[in-house]
Amino acid sequence: MYTLFLASLIGFIITIPLNFISLEHEKLERIFGKEKGEKIGVIIAIIAGWGLFIFWIGIWISPQPRFILSPFNIIIPISFLGIKSSLSQIIIFILFFSSGMYLGLAGVKTLGLKVAETHKPEKIITEGLYSKIRHPQYLGGILAHIGITFLLSAFYSLLATPLIIFLIYLLAWKEEKELIREFGDEYIKYRERVPMFIPRIRNM
Repeated sequence: MYTLFLASLIGFIITIPLNFISLEHEKLERIFGKEKGEKIGVIIAIIAGWGLFIFWIGIWISPQPRFILSPFNIIIPISFLGIKSSLSQIIIFILFFSSGMYLGLAGVKTLGLKVAETHKPEKIITEGLYSKIRHPQYLGGILAHIGITFLLSAFYSLLATPLIIFLIYLLAWKEEKELIREFGDEYIKYRERVPMFIPRIRNM
């Protein structure tokens, strides 16, 4: 039962170093030259980004034990998926998934699709959601993961959640390391002013 889940989780983990490499713009340009290094970085970023997304889906939908969270014992069959969920889990899904989708789509809209895919900004974005948190897309991914996990009652996915949050944090940490290398004090000041994932109440 756990083979596909394990393969998906391992695949997800393997994409992290690839994402790391795609963020090292200056290093790639030093090794391969500016034009070729930039193209290689874009190719790796697209492969790593889509790979992470595909393996993430695998974590959710792979065969695994199901859990039911229902204090009122209201069970709702999701016939087209062939599983059962509970009213409380569907409410959790709606809240987390809608928040996650909003953060993800708004983040892409602010950055632009090219920057969102290649992780190579030409300037530091400090407007919109990026004036509240530094990584709305990563936070959106985490929230969507939690929502889908509860909707699908996916027990292994639930157990993997702390690891997934840690790996996403590593991606954000690496991205910031490279942004500091590229933008220096400008990004350091932005980082001091704006939190990574959880907005400050006074700034909302």
